[in-house]
Amino acid sequence: MNTPDIRVEKGHAEPEEVAAITAVLLARAAARPAPAAQTHRGRAKAGWRRLEREGGFRAPHSWHG
Repeated sequence: MNTPDIRVEKGHAEPEEVAAITAVLLARAAARPAPAAQTHRGRAKAGWRRLEREGGFRAPHSWHG
């Protein structure tokens, strides 16, 4: 298979220009932290409820939330 990894959509890029942009993209990709190193800042509990675990109908004026 002889398909290039980077393709110029419009205009003409010299091999040196393609090499330069490839070097920049590889440097940026290497500088990113690994996904496992990122901390998770989500909720400890799901924001939704399972309806089969609910007690049934609740009146609109009910104190239960």
